[in-house]
Amino acid sequence: MTRRVIALIAAAGSGTRLGAELPKAYVELADRSLLERSVQAMINSAVVDEVVVLINPVMRAHAERALARQVKEIPLRFVAGGGERADSVWAGLQAIEHEDAVVLVHDAARALTPPGMISRVVRKVLDGAPAVIPVLPVADTIKEVAAGDTSRVRSTPDRSLLRAVQTPQGFDLATLRRANEAYFAAKSREFVATDDASLMEWFGCPVVTVTGDAMAFKITTPIDLRLAQAVVSEAEPTVFEVPNERTDSAQGGHR
Repeated sequence: MTRRVIALIAAAGSGTRLGAELPKAYVELADRSLLERSVQAMINSAVVDEVVVLINPVMRAHAERALARQVKEIPLRFVAGGGERADSVWAGLQAIEHEDAVVLVHDAARALTPPGMISRVVRKVLDGAPAVIPVLPVADTIKEVAAGDTSRVRSTPDRSLLRAVQTPQGFDLATLRRANEAYFAAKSREFVATDDASLMEWFGCPVVTVTGDAMAFKITTPIDLRLAQAVVSEAEPTVFEVPNERTDSAQGGHR
């Protein structure tokens, strides 16, 4: 039996760093909201069966308007998110009725993510990996600073071993559910999950990587939005195109 692939799109955040009047998921980029672009990328990947959008309930009407066209293309529903990103994802996981499925967790702010990258993540999970993240090599030298004095450099990690992590991150649904149950049941919160892969690491689950894509950058600040505007002004990215299988394979796609 073919496993169902369900995408959770995190769109409940306020996005105050972007400086926009609306939460960043509803900010438009060339007449399409970031949320619409992220959902459309899932549809055009041709590997996603259902989309669950995690929203702030007060933005329900905005979300429905933003996705009026996508609702006709794929099973799509809205789930109320929580105060933190982890709370929103957990709410989304609890709303999924299937037991044996692949789940993708994606940030709406990564609105230019190519469909081919989504396919790579899904294929790796279907190949048996319980947790998969798209990554890129780190270009900058990274410094670790002292905990008590962030003006003082503590060490310089080996850049060749560092990777910048993107979304969507892909998981075996049952394993991610168990990890979340353990995380939210833990009495001590000394560990705070910054993404779903780090939660899986904390749970003791192996995490593997696939090749990411520079277009999957996160639109968080005004300069990020300017960059995205410059990109779409030159040529509409592949978010609204069906992925080219030969190109996907050449980039390291797993089948």
